[in-house]
Amino acid sequence: MLDIRRLNMLKTVAARGSIAAAAQSLGLSAGAVSQQLSALRRDVGVDLLRPDGRTVALTEAGRVLLEHADRIFAAVQEAESAVAAVKDTVGASATLAALPSTVATIVAPALTTLGADHPQLTVTCLVTDQAQLRELTLGTVDVVLGQRYDHLPATAPRGIEIVPLLDDPLLVVSAAGQTDERPVALRELATRSLALPPPSTDCGQAIRHACHQAGFTPVTRYLTADIAAQLALARAGLATALVPRTAIDPAAPGIRTAPIEDRPIQRLLFAATRHTETVNPTITAVVTALRTAARQ
Repeated sequence: MLDIRRLNMLKTVAARGSIAAAAQSLGLSAGAVSQQLSALRRDVGVDLLRPDGRTVALTEAGRVLLEHADRIFAAVQEAESAVAAVKDTVGASATLAALPSTVATIVAPALTTLGADHPQLTVTCLVTDQAQLRELTLGTVDVVLGQRYDHLPATAPRGIEIVPLLDDPLLVVSAAGQTDERPVALRELATRSLALPPPSTDCGQAIRHACHQAGFTPVTRYLTADIAAQLALARAGLATALVPRTAIDPAAPGIRTAPIEDRPIQRLLFAATRHTETVNPTITAVVTALRTAARQ
């Protein structure tokens, strides 16, 4: 009989690209992961991984095995949810992955509410911009507070359920006193020095896409994904920034914000969970707290 833990190691190696990266993710040594994968190879009698440059990739047999393994993982998740539903109580632990720009306005209020309503529940929070939905599919997190910009299609990995939380427009941020409070046409930014996130980020791609649609290439004077740095540069009068509304403290001194008048750039904040037919009370409690914080 195949060992589900070894199947999970195979899935993690395929997602991370190497045994060393998978071992770090799983909290194991690379040698321990290699031994378990060797045992899995003996179980099935065929190679499951092959070298791929500096990484490893699934063989055809590995890909077929992992397709079946995904159905096994889904069945286990369903069983866990079914048992939790019978108990009808919020559990003791959950893991949330969230974007840095959502911590102050959504995550912190949601965790405060959860602590008051469900004191037995400990929520571990992973704050990162990187590959959150992948962590969800790998089972390393239970709920993701993620984002999607409006220039991208509304897609989600198979087996992932998306709950919209909030439409969050990007605002034009400049030093107080430099501009008036009227809405800004995106084309007006063509002559300004901008502090923008890198083009490799979702936000950076969305801004550049909107600027190109407006007929210009933005002048990127400062390149940083750190929103605090973008706001500091704007406050000092060194650059104009485009920052999601939820990431801006409305009481922050020294800055002025304005909406984009003609070509608004929207990001959708959402809660993502692994899909199950049976409602899991713990996951539901976390998502409900996030929705409440987003509404407020």
